[in-house]
Amino acid sequence: MFSTNDVLETVNMIEREHLDIRTVTMGISLMSCISGTAQKTADKVYDTICKRAENIVKVTGDLSREYGIPIVNKRVSITPASLICAPFAEKSFMIGKALDNAAKTVGVDFLGGYSALVHKGMADYEKKFICTIPEVLADTERLCSSVNVGSSKSGINMDAVKLMGEIIKQTAQKTAQKDGFGCAKLVVFCNAVEDNPFMAGAFHGVGEGETVINVGVSGPGVVQHALETVRRADLTEVAEIIKRTAFKITRAGQLIAKEAAKRLGAEFGIVDLSLAPTPARGDSVAAILEEMGLECVGTHGTTACLAMLNDAVKKGGVMASSRVGGLSGAFIPVSEDIGMIEAAERGTLCIDKLEAMTAVCSVGLDMIAVPGDVSASTISAIIADEAAIGMINNKTTAVRIIPAPGKKEGDEVNFGGLLGRAPIMSVHGESAENFILRGGLIPAPIHSNKN
Repeated sequence: MFSTNDVLETVNMIEREHLDIRTVTMGISLMSCISGTAQKTADKVYDTICKRAENIVKVTGDLSREYGIPIVNKRVSITPASLICAPFAEKSFMIGKALDNAAKTVGVDFLGGYSALVHKGMADYEKKFICTIPEVLADTERLCSSVNVGSSKSGINMDAVKLMGEIIKQTAQKTAQKDGFGCAKLVVFCNAVEDNPFMAGAFHGVGEGETVINVGVSGPGVVQHALETVRRADLTEVAEIIKRTAFKITRAGQLIAKEAAKRLGAEFGIVDLSLAPTPARGDSVAAILEEMGLECVGTHGTTACLAMLNDAVKKGGVMASSRVGGLSGAFIPVSEDIGMIEAAERGTLCIDKLEAMTAVCSVGLDMIAVPGDVSASTISAIIADEAAIGMINNKTTAVRIIPAPGKKEGDEVNFGGLLGRAPIMSVHGESAENFILRGGLIPAPIHSNKN
């Protein structure tokens, strides 16, 4: 039974502290859609998504009203599209268009999975598929893309890293009228996971079932508020409070996930524990770190505070659900967190510091805007650095970087909504081109050999 205090506490978390279910994401296997031609495959893809996800918006709306918990996003993820498009890779854009149309028809916010997994090697069909990404992201509205270029088991595919630097530049140019917005829908991963419900990197792994519901919870404001009441506590007590708060947040997510799966005739997959911020004040991961005692996020001590936050969130969430998965940590997307935005504008938070923070959190250099004239090889080098952190530390890392055409350091891009705004951050001017041009494979670390 819930006590009166439990009910009041939950109401307060929702109304004043920005507690929400950030996303209910339906993963759909499309392997059975592969047909003899691109057009037949595209038709089957569209029909399959429309059939399986036709009620996701209605069901999540009903659940939100019944339980009083805001559900911010309704999304779909699909089998990595490079596999679906393999027989006709040059025509992958037809599948991309069908995916976007299906997303519009069922009413979801985003559809993820225009993706390729090339962490050990890149077949011809995968390279052809990847080369369609700029065009597809420019010509679609709700479709998101990701490419996995490395893993702790296989190393880093530097040929794919080089290619992705070029793809990101092309995507920015093709969406130049929107400040390179296409790049906000494109993620480059190391150690990508198969059950991530968050965009833009979600895809439905080949090890998953036919139709699966994965839920991403969020509550930076709830954690911040909890810490405001214990400003004289030592860090041991701070960690305990974060654990208890994460437990409560995760229980709400598990409740919604199980009920959504039941009503939608799908399997219950996982609850992703990630603290995902928004540009709204009071819903910031940066504010949590500052509540721990930092004057401004990005200053010395930031990585230590973030490490403790991430660990405590995982410990509390794991106790609340036996189905924890996805990325599960604290997100640090610059444009989507008001505290990160202000720290970047102040100059306290830079790309080098964000890279260091990546070593202890989910996911990486996320939603950072850089000058439009940055070279493809520099972007590739940034990707390689992030992938190296993920590979060595056996964790997921990623880069979502926006080289904003025509913008320079000190300017700003504004995408609105949850994607927020981002100051243009500086990058090192010294070249890494000769390193990137070497290509090949960075071998996996020795500790990956565990069989």
